[in-house]
Amino acid sequence: MESRFRRALGQAHPAVFTAVAGTAGFCAYFAMYAFRKPFTAATFELVPGWHWVLDYKIALIVAQVAGYALSKFIGIKVVSEIAPRHRAAAILALIGLSWLALVAFAIIPAPWNVAALFLNGVPLGMIWGLVFGFMEGRRVSEVLASMLCASFILSSGVVKSVGTWLMQSEHVDRFWMPAATGLLFMPLLFVSVWVLSALPPPSARDEAERIKRAPMTGAERRSFLKAYAPGLIAIVVAYVLLTAFRDFRDNFAAEIWAALGYGGKAAIFSASELPVALIALAGMALVILVRDNRRALLVIHIMIASGFALLGVSTLAFQAHLISPFVWVVLSGSGLYIAYSPINAVLFDRMVAASGRIANAGFLIYVADSFGYLGSVALLLWRNFGQRSLDWLSFFMGGAYVTSVVGTVLTLFAALYFFRRAPEQRAAESLAPVPA
Repeated sequence: MESRFRRALGQAHPAVFTAVAGTAGFCAYFAMYAFRKPFTAATFELVPGWHWVLDYKIALIVAQVAGYALSKFIGIKVVSEIAPRHRAAAILALIGLSWLALVAFAIIPAPWNVAALFLNGVPLGMIWGLVFGFMEGRRVSEVLASMLCASFILSSGVVKSVGTWLMQSEHVDRFWMPAATGLLFMPLLFVSVWVLSALPPPSARDEAERIKRAPMTGAERRSFLKAYAPGLIAIVVAYVLLTAFRDFRDNFAAEIWAALGYGGKAAIFSASELPVALIALAGMALVILVRDNRRALLVIHIMIASGFALLGVSTLAFQAHLISPFVWVVLSGSGLYIAYSPINAVLFDRMVAASGRIANAGFLIYVADSFGYLGSVALLLWRNFGQRSLDWLSFFMGGAYVTSVVGTVLTLFAALYFFRRAPEQRAAESLAPVPA
């Protein structure tokens, strides 16, 4: 059955293939978030057995993000070297381990159950790269990547809404709620991963336009990093700011919404993220029209810089009382994800294509992610110990300004560097519809 399905997709119209592959990637990563983010819907106040200076919820988030960061460093090797035929089994095994850690979180009392969130984060950190491996190196990679990125924008709000509903309507204990939420999404996970495993590999025409993708050795990874070090360092530093700020916004959405007067409204998480996904990902998908990889790389950098700028401008407008709290959250979130999503997907895919080297984008994504999540841990600890007296909303707005200004400068530098560094593709037209 799987082989017949693969042959049918290989012969299908590109629009059909894109719809099937993109939906499968979206659903697989969407389901993963049900094992990662639901616990953040709870406030975890007055937890029995917790007497530490560090806030309990911050301790949970730091533990999970620390595991996630460790996973990203492991993923630099694992994701870049894994054979395509092993990806699907690896996704299911890793998410299964993460769910067992959530069960342990419910069973083990505080403070010891904090370690369960660390164990939950370690396997989940490699899922993005494994799923993206099915998407990269294709002529339709931008559309596939935009659909995949939509999953982490929408899923975070949806799974928090599901977690809130389980606690409020079904009276599920706050410690069992994360495992219960994951259980609800297991059927979606199995079906979507099966479809991913049946996708045909990139065609000869894909490889001609986007360069062949293959596992990389350690020496090949080091050679690539050395060749493009200045631009990559600028992008990674900008991405550290983005990841830390995005994680803070995501993990403490309940506290931020409460400060804005929307506390206890389960639907607000999903309602605010849907327009963010539509705004942030529409532009990324349109990059598919730019056939020349060097010019596409420049367009993507300009898009990222625009996202950084929107984050700061919208925050300034909110403070000047020109827009409502809800509009501000949508616009600032849009700016955040306009900048974040391309770096997490199409930027490195096009960078590999523009380089002319046989490689894969997964290892570049994981180099950026590993440092990004270290930055997220550092921000959480600094917020708890260095800025504890500062309220959530003020801290969030201050972070928006810093991220906006520094990120814009670094991205413009990287844009100039890569445009001069990448070889020009004279054979491809810069603007054209995707060939059938």
